[in-house]
Amino acid sequence: MTARSDRALLRRFEPVVRYTRGEQFFPMDVGPYVRASSLWVQQPGAEPECLVPEGELTLDKLALYRADGSNAIHFLKFIEPLNIAELAAYRLQRVAQGLAKRGEQDVFRPGRGRLARVGYVSRLVDALFSLTLLARGRVPGDTSAAAILEYQRVLAEGEHYCYYGRVERQNGWVVLQYWFFYPFNNWRSGFFGVNDHEADWEMACVYCSESAEGAVYPEWVAYASHDFSGDDLRRRWDDPELERVGEHPVIYAGAGSHASYFVRGEYLTELEIVFLSPFVRLTRRLERSLRRALGQDQGGQAQAIGRAGFNTFRIPFVDYARGDGLSIGPGQDKEWDEPRLLDPAPAWALCYRGLWGLYACDPVAGENAPAGPLYDRDGTERRVWYDPLGWAGLDKVPPSDEIRLRLQERREVLDARRAELDEAISQKSHELVGLGVEAAAMQGYPHLKDRHAAYEAQIEALSGELDRLRAQVASDEALLEAMGHYDQRLRAGERGPMRAHIHRAHHPASDDELRLGRFAETWAAISIGVMMIGFVLLALFSREHLVLGLVAMVSLIVFIESGFRGQLSRLIASVTVGLAVVSALVLLFEFFWLIVVLGVLIAGAYIVWENLRELLR
Repeated sequence: MTARSDRALLRRFEPVVRYTRGEQFFPMDVGPYVRASSLWVQQPGAEPECLVPEGELTLDKLALYRADGSNAIHFLKFIEPLNIAELAAYRLQRVAQGLAKRGEQDVFRPGRGRLARVGYVSRLVDALFSLTLLARGRVPGDTSAAAILEYQRVLAEGEHYCYYGRVERQNGWVVLQYWFFYPFNNWRSGFFGVNDHEADWEMACVYCSESAEGAVYPEWVAYASHDFSGDDLRRRWDDPELERVGEHPVIYAGAGSHASYFVRGEYLTELEIVFLSPFVRLTRRLERSLRRALGQDQGGQAQAIGRAGFNTFRIPFVDYARGDGLSIGPGQDKEWDEPRLLDPAPAWALCYRGLWGLYACDPVAGENAPAGPLYDRDGTERRVWYDPLGWAGLDKVPPSDEIRLRLQERREVLDARRAELDEAISQKSHELVGLGVEAAAMQGYPHLKDRHAAYEAQIEALSGELDRLRAQVASDEALLEAMGHYDQRLRAGERGPMRAHIHRAHHPASDDELRLGRFAETWAAISIGVMMIGFVLLALFSREHLVLGLVAMVSLIVFIESGFRGQLSRLIASVTVGLAVVSALVLLFEFFWLIVVLGVLIAGAYIVWENLRELLR
């Protein structure tokens, strides 16, 4: 295929991206960004060194090979933080603009407090995470303000909105990749999110089938979104959850984070802390065990899908993807420029494996800039680049026009295997009967005792093998029957459940979750601090009543939490059951041997009665 036809395909299905009010950064060409940046190298235990100063860096220079050692980290620096006077002037300007534009489209207003949407333990973990920001590497707070000013300067020189496109053909699929480059991610400083970092690469894929005549039909769409992966990333083209403008899928971009969502709304997103990973895995296993015990592996999965994957030991953040701000795409507020092709990969993308922004020395990497479209932060190639089908879980799914052909191939394989199994069963059955006859003939002859025992062992092993072969045949027959029914449904034009592939879906918060009172928000914001202050006061002024005070404080917190969540009746029921259990345990402890003696007497009398009743019948 030619670059012209690839570009036409990309234009045909290019996404519409809708942003939230207050979004400051939009997809741009990497050229102006690189020209405004400087190139640095960080060696272990040393201060970062500037290799190419700002104003001298170009895409060609970025692609040059640099032998700085295997432990060196190359990174760009887009801007320098503002000084105090510049920052003060910027803040005053923003306040004035906010007052002037109150109620207008570009003013962001946060939703209900994120901490009020989660439990107390999650809030405690969040407080610990906030404290770690004081110790670990992070992007300085005034960097976001400087990035906004620099980006506005770039826009003033020429307002352009563009994406980088790639067309890849794999296993019968035509994969259209759309890469969006943002100069800054201000999720933390702008929208109360997890992190800030220079540069941001986001991506979406459209998966198409291609007929023998060359016609292309869209079948699936996948959006990159935080820690989601595999099957959970994609939606079928006819899924009502996938909004489209003509043939253009709609992306709702997270404010500041630029993560991609299918549905507008406010998303409760979780950040996993490395040292809490064992607790996360433990709670995951407990959750799966509970679902199996309740019979929810299949039927209950759909009910749990809205909050599936939520974990107490992860830190909650809200990703605002309201779609009420600027919209970019065909027929929108702003149109896309001509796509920049990444196939073949340009030298700047292929040869530069460093970070596209500041290396903040953050051990959890959240504040470090990302690498380019081809590479992860460690310099290895991204899976979405070398395996775009596997990235979205489509490596096991053929295009729709090939399904029946692949189905027939598998049926032929199963038929051939069943014939082989039938032959093996016939031979082994004949051998088993022969061994049985010989073993029967040996009975009663002491001098053949050892040989008879060996035959018995052979018979048992061969019988077990035959049982496994017959079970395999029965299973294959059931599978062939299911494949036959599947083929009939395909002939009738059915495509099956459109969301059966989804294990963990991400849905926006419901109206009930957003409808929290002001008291609930205030309490969620101060509860952790109140608990810490209360603990210190108890330790200082009432140490002899520390345990009792802690119990009272925790009880009060639980009572308040249940109150604003409308769960007081459930709390009272739980406390009642708990007290009943405790009372039963106390009685068991106090009268343990008496209970044992009575239990034995009752059991003995019952056994005597049952045996006598049997004799008297």
